[in-house]
Amino acid sequence: MPTPQVPTRARHWVVVFAVTLAVLSYIDRVSISKAAPYIMNDLGLTKTEMGRVFSAFALAYALAEIPSGWMGDKYGARGVLMRIVLWWSAFTASVTVMWSGTSLMINQFLFGAGEAGCFPNLTKSFTTWLPSNERVRAQGIMWMSARWGGAFTPLIFAMIFTVLPWRAAFLIFACLGLIWAFFFFRWFRDDPKDHPGVNAAELELLSENRSVLGSHGNVPWKKLLANRSVRLLWLQYFLITYPWYFYITWLSTYLREYYKISNEITSAWYAIFPLLFGGIGCLLSGMMLPRIAARLGGTVKARRTVATFGFIGAGSFILLCIQQNNPLYGMLAMGMASFCNDLVMPCAWGSCMDIGGKYAGTLSGSMNMMGNMAGFVAPQVGGIILDATRGTAYPNGDYNMFLYTMAAAYFLGAFCWPFIDPTKPLEQD
Repeated sequence: MPTPQVPTRARHWVVVFAVTLAVLSYIDRVSISKAAPYIMNDLGLTKTEMGRVFSAFALAYALAEIPSGWMGDKYGARGVLMRIVLWWSAFTASVTVMWSGTSLMINQFLFGAGEAGCFPNLTKSFTTWLPSNERVRAQGIMWMSARWGGAFTPLIFAMIFTVLPWRAAFLIFACLGLIWAFFFFRWFRDDPKDHPGVNAAELELLSENRSVLGSHGNVPWKKLLANRSVRLLWLQYFLITYPWYFYITWLSTYLREYYKISNEITSAWYAIFPLLFGGIGCLLSGMMLPRIAARLGGTVKARRTVATFGFIGAGSFILLCIQQNNPLYGMLAMGMASFCNDLVMPCAWGSCMDIGGKYAGTLSGSMNMMGNMAGFVAPQVGGIILDATRGTAYPNGDYNMFLYTMAAAYFLGAFCWPFIDPTKPLEQD
């Protein structure tokens, strides 16, 4: 008898490209947060105005998520991801020549419109390149990498600031995006069978994915809107992203003003905690969900349990953070809130793949759109609260009031997951 062919592992390179892109996307996104104190000083911006700059990115990102996810379903992830990376690299570089709050707000709006669709299209590539039993684990690894890329950005910025002006960092990160785009376009194919590195055995391993390949531009919007699980996925993602945006927008300013940490390197080390712990939560959730499913008797119970626990834990740790006067204990508590936050991520994105099927790009894009609508709201709410509460008691504004709104969002999110069926495909509804 002939020896069975061993499957090649070309599919794992898709995870490598996803991981590196996730890291770059978060480096570029967190950069504006770390540079915020310098930008406000150079351009003469108030906190309310800087909040609008943060929100401009999130609004455009939200509005462009569904079109970019749909384009991935219609035309394939390869071309769409190339457009995304080239676009965001250009607007990362152009931050360096902005001259006013209005010009920076327009820049961030266009930056957000360009970056939108990154994660939905990576999710789309997972549905075609990975067997179902590897997808949630890949989501966990990807989101961990994204968080860790953002976590270490403040430290990278702090080191750059010691030798170069803040604008130089944006030019460096823009060049990294161009390098990624070159290698990705040469290697990736929308259909695994078109890739020379995939053998017949690996294609057989991916045979279950044939139904999600090809053009799927006619999205069943009525089914999406009528599906309770889809609506709740949208709501829970709004509620989990509202507090999370604090970690990538106001955190550096919070450390400087609330804990009076003026040293850049010290502030950067403290700023690592939320996204570093969040990355661990992503990885742990992605790795443990199959085992939890085996213990609880199914994927539905596992995702509901982990996600609900994540929301409740995140809200509880934010309340604990508010009670801390020591920056180390405060940031450890906020880090644990982010850890619990990100236990939910593989559950949510894995559900988009399972429910969406061949419409995974569109469904994940619509969910991410709702999350970034929260990203539009949160920085502005924060800026308004900080400016409105500034006085003798709070010279820089009442940050704790902002944190209470974050805890409330987390606790509300816990009510969504018991009613989500995260594995029932849309086409079977």
